[in-house]
Amino acid sequence: MGARGGLGFPAEELEDVEVQTSDELMGVPDEYQRLWTPHRMTYITDGQDPHEDVCPFCRGPERPDEEVLIVARGEHAFVVMNLYPYNNGHLLVCPYRHIAMYDEATNDEILEIGRLTQTAMRVMREQSHVQGFNLGMNQGRIAGAGIAGHLHQHIVPRWPLDANFFPIIAKTKAFPVLLGDLRNHLAAAWPK
Repeated sequence: MGARGGLGFPAEELEDVEVQTSDELMGVPDEYQRLWTPHRMTYITDGQDPHEDVCPFCRGPERPDEEVLIVARGEHAFVVMNLYPYNNGHLLVCPYRHIAMYDEATNDEILEIGRLTQTAMRVMREQSHVQGFNLGMNQGRIAGAGIAGHLHQHIVPRWPLDANFFPIIAKTKAFPVLLGDLRNHLAAAWPK
């Protein structure tokens, strides 16, 4: 296996990535770091709650995978990047059927959610050297579900030293890879 670069991408994939230092750019450098997160504009303009008549987990599978960040599809469920991730590589596993609670899922849905979760964990360990995961389901708005009407399981990858003071002091998380780029990388690595 070749040398690995950022987030487990093979080093050769990063060879052509050009990085500019601040002295090459217009303006006066300062001590501030900038976090470019254009995907959050939807959250800023529309708020956290989806429109009541539109479920993104129902509508998403009707669109192209790249457009809605779907990593993999099964017969009863699919894997999608979380648009508002807790950590880089945060995935959601959702049944296609619009159900709110785990006890409403069929045996086939439960089995496929489990299998897709296992596959996602294997792919992320192989591709991004993930060393731990948080898995969970928040069911119902009172339990913290952002989209309470459609069941979804969170898969949050963890690495040593991935936590720092940013979330606590500045209420900010740094994400070194754009969602679309990471989605493409994981989808290409997903077993066919």
